[in-house]
Amino acid sequence: MNRRRLVTLTAAAVATLTIALSGCTAAGSPSPTKTAATGSVVLWMYPVIKDPAASKKFWDDTAASFEKAHPGITLDIQLQTFDKRDAQISSALAANSGPDIVLITPDQAATYLNVGGLLPVDDALKSSRSDFFPASVKAAQFDGKTYGVPIFQNVFTTAYNTKVFTDAGLKLPKTWDDIRAAAPVLAKQGVSVMDYVGNPEQTLNMSFYPLLWQAGGHVFSDGGKKVAFDSKEGVSALSFLVDLAKSGGLPADAATEGVAVDGSPMAAGKVGLRQMTSLPELKQLRGSLGDSTVTFGAPITGKKTVTYGNPGLLALTSINKSANRDAAYEVLRYLSSADFQTSLVTAAGNLPTRTDVKLAQSGPDLVAMQDALKSAYAGEPSAASRQVMSILAPYVQSALRGDLSPKAALAKAAAEAQDALDRS
Repeated sequence: MNRRRLVTLTAAAVATLTIALSGCTAAGSPSPTKTAATGSVVLWMYPVIKDPAASKKFWDDTAASFEKAHPGITLDIQLQTFDKRDAQISSALAANSGPDIVLITPDQAATYLNVGGLLPVDDALKSSRSDFFPASVKAAQFDGKTYGVPIFQNVFTTAYNTKVFTDAGLKLPKTWDDIRAAAPVLAKQGVSVMDYVGNPEQTLNMSFYPLLWQAGGHVFSDGGKKVAFDSKEGVSALSFLVDLAKSGGLPADAATEGVAVDGSPMAAGKVGLRQMTSLPELKQLRGSLGDSTVTFGAPITGKKTVTYGNPGLLALTSINKSANRDAAYEVLRYLSSADFQTSLVTAAGNLPTRTDVKLAQSGPDLVAMQDALKSAYAGEPSAASRQVMSILAPYVQSALRGDLSPKAALAKAAAEAQDALDRS
């Protein structure tokens, strides 16, 4: 399957996309919208804003601001957790009971669309489509229709504990070969060169898949009909991880390490680099290690320089009823507006999906994230992508634990995943 390339910011766009990423401001309160839409809309929102207290305040204020601007509509924003998100959404769709609108990723959109769980949102974008970066909208398009309104853009890049490398007399590693060479040197000092979150709670888009793409591999082939992660490139990517683990280059619990930054080996100063790091996570690491100790770098290079980045999509579910459709459209328009995106990206530390969002100030961290967009992929959407992840993740763990060789682990995972793909 062809991977969908995320929007690459032009020099002019980079010049205008500057933002102050400190503080969490709530959405503004625009004048009441002249609309006949009425009803109650339920939105499931996930941890876009990492701090739970700040997140609750932001979304409570957002609901209040929206209702003030739309007196006939009640907006119930229910905050969820990432844990078991796919099972939660799937169960809601199967029971026809849950949210009218849900925050998802492009690969999730492909999955839920395949079972009739999503409705197109082209009508909600009718008057504003040209205001979005084209690739952010394209990521949500299937068979000529749009199944999600992009409200923010995520991208991740490499965070370094510079002290670790300086103390060891090493340059910051930027390639697989650099990382391999640094691993035994740092291991002698009780430090792992790279962090890795092997817990299946973490999406493979944020753990194994970037390495697969860096190796030149793909998750799927033949237009999404075949799994391809067991290729020589896939074996190379998993062997890279396993070899690092054997040389002390990964934390001892890498196979089961959770997603939280606080309390992680990197935050404890026991790891040199974390290849998938967001702006808010960078702030957390600096809180633990010191502002001058942690810095951003470019995405890691294998055969290719690749990272993961995707738009956050507000999708309209099949639970939404036609009588309530116009109210849902108003919510989608409001939460994807330029004013709201300005508030959201300031609070969450991500990037906007609209070209007309004017941001306040620049800095090296934001420049690094903008540069990372040039190497970012939004994943490989497939109706079975999440199911394939759930099958593959335990086999990656098995290889990291030494229970299976990388080749055997991927071969076994591919056999199971292909069966699931065929059935989907």
